[in-house]
Amino acid sequence: MRWAEPRTGAPPVLGLRANLGQFSLLVLINAFVGALVGQERLLPLLGERLFGITSHGALLAFIVSFGLAKAGANLLTGRLADRVGRKPLLVAGWLIGLPVPLLVMAAPSWDWVVAANILLGVNQGLCWSSTVIMKIDLAGPARRGLAMGLNEAAGYLAFAGAAWGSGYLATALALRPWPFVPGLACAILGLLLSVLLVRETRGHAQRETALHRAAAGPAPPPAGGFREIFMQVSWRERALSAVSQAGLVNNLNDGMAWGLFPLFFAAHGLPLEQIGVLAAIYPAVWGLGQIGAGALSDRSGRKGLIVAGMEIQAVGIGLILLTQGFGFWALGAGLLGLGTALVYPTLLAAIGDVAAPANRAAAVGVYRLWRDLGYAVGAVLAGITADWLGLPAAIAGVALLTALSGGIVALRMYETLPGPPVSAAIATAQPAGQTRPTGGSALG
Repeated sequence: MRWAEPRTGAPPVLGLRANLGQFSLLVLINAFVGALVGQERLLPLLGERLFGITSHGALLAFIVSFGLAKAGANLLTGRLADRVGRKPLLVAGWLIGLPVPLLVMAAPSWDWVVAANILLGVNQGLCWSSTVIMKIDLAGPARRGLAMGLNEAAGYLAFAGAAWGSGYLATALALRPWPFVPGLACAILGLLLSVLLVRETRGHAQRETALHRAAAGPAPPPAGGFREIFMQVSWRERALSAVSQAGLVNNLNDGMAWGLFPLFFAAHGLPLEQIGVLAAIYPAVWGLGQIGAGALSDRSGRKGLIVAGMEIQAVGIGLILLTQGFGFWALGAGLLGLGTALVYPTLLAAIGDVAAPANRAAAVGVYRLWRDLGYAVGAVLAGITADWLGLPAAIAGVALLTALSGGIVALRMYETLPGPPVSAAIATAQPAGQTRPTGGSALG
């Protein structure tokens, strides 16, 4: 397989088949991005056992720092991707993420771990957002859901492998430093591949814009520029705002799972190796399921999968809370992963459906800002509730919020799946109470 197609004077061609080399390379790079964060799933136990942190709020501070940094980096990537290009942001993200495993391995105090996770959040925001935008650029409108499914599957399967591997290495050797050595290797490889082989994809987005304008005629940009895009994605546009809140709650429950589930399982006497397996089941099902979910959303639509996914996540969290034993907890983790698989690529595909190509990077950045703020919100909420009312109450509260979020999508969101690519016209934003016609774009 050729990783990079030869440069020609012809305009870029859209589609997965036409861009298979670059698309496959970006899938591999996103696997390294996922592995870098997956190595940290046992950090709560490291904080408790090596640094003596007893407050759940203090223990989850590393997730707060990660979530805030990642959310800000997502927004920055969305704003800059069309100005400086996608590739420079991808390379910058790897340079920032390279010291993270070293800092965690050498950390003399928990504050160092919290600081390392600020860098990790910036790395994840820049690198993951860049690969998402680049894959949407390359795929074009016809296979957007499948493209997002492949992207997220690669990241979260690697995430699962890293989570399992860190648990195995922690059991066989120690909680430090060996569980973080593979993450360092992934950061080095990701940086080298990004610098040497990745090609810029802005031209593909510009080509899609030209094709849409040829089919539907040009439309003016939204008044207010980025500020208007921010307001549309955050609140005004029905589908975009529903997607944004669902993304926030999805990562809110992931932040809870990251911070509290290892402590919950350990409090019930589960050995470290089995905790590592449970930490891997959730993202493994998440990763595998996204391939099918993304492709399914291209056929059946986005809304139904998002609603179902949020409710299945709530059931999975509730099952873990209300049952005992490794088998039931593994089933609950699997349901949590399945629900997340239905939601994750579908939310991104819905953003791509509604946002016009010229505004897509900014819209994705705003969505990912809200989505990854969920890590910080979830960590703060879960930490305070756990300190005040105990671990079960914190887990139950997150399950309830997840179920409510699915209800909001059912009530507020319209179906965004476009018609044939030629009909994907760029239209001006519809008023909040109006249904967008199939195939239109709200952020023209």
